[in-house]
Amino acid sequence: MSQLLNKQTLSWAFYDWANSAYSTVVLTAFFPILFGKYWFVGENTTTPLGLADGISSMVIVILAPVLGAIADRGGLRKQFLFLFLSIGVVAVSSLSFVAHGQWQLALLVYVFSYIGFAGGNVFYDSMIVAIAPKEKLDMLSALGFSIGYIGGGLALLGCVIYADPQKFGIDMVRTPDNIRLVFLFIGVWWAVFTIPLLLFVKERKPAQRIAVGAAIRQGMSQLLHTFQAVRKLKVVFSFLLAYWLYIDGVDTIIVMAADFGSRIGFGHGDLIMAFLVTQFVAFPAAILYGKLGERIGAKAAILIAIAIYIGVCIYGFFINAVRDFYVLAIVIGLVQGGIQSLSRSFYARIIPANKSAEYFGFYNMLGKLAAVLGPLLMALVSHFTHSPRLSILSLIVLFVLGATLLLKVNEAEGVQMAHDLENIN
Repeated sequence: MSQLLNKQTLSWAFYDWANSAYSTVVLTAFFPILFGKYWFVGENTTTPLGLADGISSMVIVILAPVLGAIADRGGLRKQFLFLFLSIGVVAVSSLSFVAHGQWQLALLVYVFSYIGFAGGNVFYDSMIVAIAPKEKLDMLSALGFSIGYIGGGLALLGCVIYADPQKFGIDMVRTPDNIRLVFLFIGVWWAVFTIPLLLFVKERKPAQRIAVGAAIRQGMSQLLHTFQAVRKLKVVFSFLLAYWLYIDGVDTIIVMAADFGSRIGFGHGDLIMAFLVTQFVAFPAAILYGKLGERIGAKAAILIAIAIYIGVCIYGFFINAVRDFYVLAIVIGLVQGGIQSLSRSFYARIIPANKSAEYFGFYNMLGKLAAVLGPLLMALVSHFTHSPRLSILSLIVLFVLGATLLLKVNEAEGVQMAHDLENIN
């Protein structure tokens, strides 16, 4: 571990600390609540908020592979990350100044903030191949997620304490002005903690530096070539399909946990506390899971995490007390960061390093398409059975299918293919 820690790797990992405050505080907690209580009062918030999430994800699905290819050809990963960072920081900070009832403007600004967040992740993820040897990718990826969990957890804890209506006498419906300042705080947090990456992380340069215009033309040509290649690369294609299935189950549990808990009778305070427990348990657990990946291999460690998630679904069917929900939060925290970080490092090994931004464009594209099948399965099962407990069991299908495909992925073959492709333009 000590060999891994240096100015460049720590600076890279701290971007997870920087942007996890956005995903934890804004996406999960404050924006959905404030949207319904302040900007879209008296209406059903499901349709416009869901539409905003869908639009944001679709933009990233379209842009990520294209911009990734351009970044690879021109050595522009840091520049594109800075561009999306700027969009995200300005947008999320601007939410503090959107007035009561202006729900259309709030949604528009929110969409831009999410595009900045998700777009920046494409180029952040792709930088991992340039700053650590392949044998250290598991620990570096785990370090990033671990730092991100503690950063996001601390940011959420601070914001919840600051915005507690009972403690500070705040009425979120009538006087949310200081609560809205949370968005400005997150924008500043995100920007400040990205500075180390921008200053100290060295980008892998292309063999020949070319102008931006040429990078765009060559990038578009490379994208078509890579799209055709991915379909033929059995290892990469199989892993991406497996990843899409099991990470859909993981993301569904993250997204639907609060809804599931509330439907079986748990209060909002208990749900927030359980989420905080997950964040802080995931901090050390991600590091330990990185060590597990180094010892037994990332693929084996991911399969163990999938098995635990299947157990989570089964346990979720039987829970009745708040303490059971906390048990689930702890167990999820033990493996959530691990399965995310090792998936990233495993993928980084089986792709050509000189095309990392483009390949991670496909990886993040599938990430944006995740949490689609899972909620649909849960909704259908709940509709026909009228049981939210049975709906959580339906996610087992995604985990089993994902694990089955992952078992067929040959990592050694993928690493060799990646090496062979690095010198092919």
